[in-house]
Amino acid sequence: MSYQKLSRDQIAKRVAQDIPDGAYVNLGIGLPTKIASYLPNDKDIFLHSENGLLAFGPPPATGEEDPEL
Repeated sequence: MSYQKLSRDQIAKRVAQDIPDGAYVNLGIGLPTKIASYLPNDKDIFLHSENGLLAFGPPPATGEEDPEL
């Protein structure tokens, strides 16, 4: 049996597909934070980060970053 290694983005996209609607998900640091970029817009999923921030989303577009956040 042969397996193809997935990229970090491919792994994050695959994990995002498994999160059910209405879920509260605690994302750690590193790879798990990429998952927010792949969540579908038609699901209500609440993300919680390790530092206690609740209800954040994907990273901002280039040029729209806020260094104060």
